[in-house]
Amino acid sequence: MEEQNSSAPTPKPWINAIHAYVPGKAHSDDGGKLVKLSANENPLGTSADALAALNAAPAPAYYPDPDSHELRAALGDLHRIDPARIVCAAGSGDLLGLAAQAYAGPGDEILFSRFSFSLYEIVAKKCGATPITAPDDDFGTDVDALLAAITSKTRVVFVANPNNPTGSFLQAEELARLHTALPAHILLVIDHAYAEYLSEDENDGGLDLAAQHTNVLITRTFSKIYGLAGERIGWATGHADIIGSLNRIRGPFNVTNHGQAAALAAVGDQDFVIRSRDHNAAELERFTTFIEGLGNHGLRAVSSKANFLLVLFEGAVSAEEAYQALARGGYATRWLPGQGLPHGLRITIGTTQQMDDVMDILRNLLEQA
Repeated sequence: MEEQNSSAPTPKPWINAIHAYVPGKAHSDDGGKLVKLSANENPLGTSADALAALNAAPAPAYYPDPDSHELRAALGDLHRIDPARIVCAAGSGDLLGLAAQAYAGPGDEILFSRFSFSLYEIVAKKCGATPITAPDDDFGTDVDALLAAITSKTRVVFVANPNNPTGSFLQAEELARLHTALPAHILLVIDHAYAEYLSEDENDGGLDLAAQHTNVLITRTFSKIYGLAGERIGWATGHADIIGSLNRIRGPFNVTNHGQAAALAAVGDQDFVIRSRDHNAAELERFTTFIEGLGNHGLRAVSSKANFLLVLFEGAVSAEEAYQALARGGYATRWLPGQGLPHGLRITIGTTQQMDDVMDILRNLLEQA
């Protein structure tokens, strides 16, 4: 092992404490490629309009628009937001990190619910803050537990809604109750990565909170329903002072020419969004019903409003055994021991054929147990 040079640059102690983000698996242990139901990507792919825009994007020799003017204007039109209150970045994960960096640091605390997005702990540690987890409410966000965990050191509260990896959803009344009870100096970041999968009559009121208050930031992404995960595009909205802070520290030219062009076209193709939402709703309901029918085998489906289902294995067959069986059958899923869920598999909703295959593999595994 190479000896550490005492005269070499030394990273801040909180950097060495970070465990790097682990992406969803895409290959089997022997290197074979698997159908990836581990990263919550859109099984319908990408809008044809967005693909055409990618092909027609400006040449990579030229810098992109540093402020994503056209994309911000289109998002403003779609969501009735002043474009001046929108900032774009390289995925919503980038924006989560910017929010932590702007409002917290050494000696501060960043709070989130247990069984939340694993990136929250990482972005807290990156800026030297202490990550704090509050108890969950049956795998969902517990508002009272979050409020009880607030201290004089709390600077940022992250809430994913719908939540990843559990799929749980905090109703508008509860989200408003959380915000009302928060001290005004604490930033509430509402992570809306999966918000487009909600039906038209489901709304957590997050965008309204961000429009009306000085301490709410909404983050969204083009990686999920828009099918642009490979282009790394996200956006956020909040009070002008918050957006100004994020603009001060974000990278220059942080969304590529291709990313801006594809996202702009994707915003204009809401028919693709509707088709993706409808497909997900139908297959999620079908898969949930299937898992619920296996309750006598110790399987449980955690109610989901996203494009995945968290399946708990509490019987003779373990989550690890199901994970391995699905991999042998050609499918990558997300086993979650590192997030305190060794008995859980998060399974992305795929195509109809893919979900048929997954159900057949699980059925056969349970019959042989």
